[in-house]
Amino acid sequence: MKMFYNIAIVGRPNVGKSRLFNRLAHKRISIVHDMAGVTRDIITHEIGRNIILMDTGGLGLSGNDSIEEITSAVDEQVGLAIAAADLVLFVVDATEGIMPMDYDIAEMLRKSGANVTVIANKIDCHEKFHLADIFKSFGFGSPIAVSAEHGIGEEEIKQLIASKTMAFSSQLENVETAYDPIKLAFVGRPNVGKSSLVNTLLEEQRMIVSDIPGTTRETVGIKLPAISESGKDFELFDTAGSRPQNRITTSLDYFASLRMRDGIINCDIIFLVIDAESGITKLDKKLANEVIEAGKGLILVVNKWDVAQKRCRDGSLEKFDSIKEFQESFLQAARKELRSFPDVEVAFVSAKRGYGIDGLLPLAEKLYARMNHKIGTGELNRVIQKAFDRRLPSTSSGRPFRIYYAVQTSNMPFVFKCFCNRTSLLNDNYKKYLLNTLRKYFDFTGCTISLEFVEKDRRFSKEKELAI
Repeated sequence: MKMFYNIAIVGRPNVGKSRLFNRLAHKRISIVHDMAGVTRDIITHEIGRNIILMDTGGLGLSGNDSIEEITSAVDEQVGLAIAAADLVLFVVDATEGIMPMDYDIAEMLRKSGANVTVIANKIDCHEKFHLADIFKSFGFGSPIAVSAEHGIGEEEIKQLIASKTMAFSSQLENVETAYDPIKLAFVGRPNVGKSSLVNTLLEEQRMIVSDIPGTTRETVGIKLPAISESGKDFELFDTAGSRPQNRITTSLDYFASLRMRDGIINCDIIFLVIDAESGITKLDKKLANEVIEAGKGLILVVNKWDVAQKRCRDGSLEKFDSIKEFQESFLQAARKELRSFPDVEVAFVSAKRGYGIDGLLPLAEKLYARMNHKIGTGELNRVIQKAFDRRLPSTSSGRPFRIYYAVQTSNMPFVFKCFCNRTSLLNDNYKKYLLNTLRKYFDFTGCTISLEFVEKDRRFSKEKELAI
């Protein structure tokens, strides 16, 4: 049975597709900008029960606005969206009338056999509704006059969608569709291969891949149904390449960086993609810290590993006798650099060659299961007790720091609340010692963990007090 009803928004550049997408999604998901060609990939959002709205790049970008390679790729992405769509919303600019490119797109849609409704945009008052009539000549029925910016015509589009999806929705009524995917975000510097990795996992050219840095500007979510051992679906998010603060020079760069950070916050597990040749940079470490602040799981993905293998074969890596030795050295150096994630999962892959890609999703699924683990309260307190037995906290006041009782209060991230006598007696070094002890005893590989210390009177629960 078909589980998703797909609606694609298409049209030439700068007719208001992304603004309409945001309006229907009730969220600022697609970046809205006057520059043509801002949307380059397929952006998706669920607007109803298993109803997916797709925003697409502008068809037929001019060579002046975009490099020829990207122009061609955008057209391919739109073609994919049309092929997958159950309903196409063909957006035109009513204030400009029919443009030559509109005729070309209409012909493309007719040949595809798609179910099309024309959306005549930029009609900001009822006196201009007649401007939509000219688009009846396309043969797709009566256009809907709208202003995506001001919300005019929004209800008419919703009614259209409701009427088109009524039969589909009724088919789902007797089907269990509790959709709770494992959400995965690919983040990293520009041009490290994030989109290529997503494409390889999807086995189709869903994202635009180019050697030109900054090709991806949006955070793009794509559903990847039921391939995990647990039967859970995955949802993949490709993000714009992260740039240093002093390299964010345009509004597009700024909004793209916001979308990337939203991607981290809204996902469960982050694939931090780095280049095997350049290793971990300051920006990569900054991104890892953002993952910690967001409380997410982390997997370090070392892409372009085929280049390292080639260098090893031709003798360029003189210090190492084998690629295995170089890999072990790289692994140790990476974990040392990412001190905040001393036991991070590391995957060595090549998106170009397909090497190691099939291990990414199983790795994410195992990390997800680990992140949802519940630590027994008794066992947790015994481990903390042993930590105190091995090493007592130093104190300058002569009064020892004590933990009476500890309990796990959340997963994703792991948070352990410790009831103690005086938080002022705890120094950062001992806090790190306790965290490292927990990491050593329990399997927190790739997980974010934190300790919260709460002052409590010693008498609050003597029957549960630790003998510390």
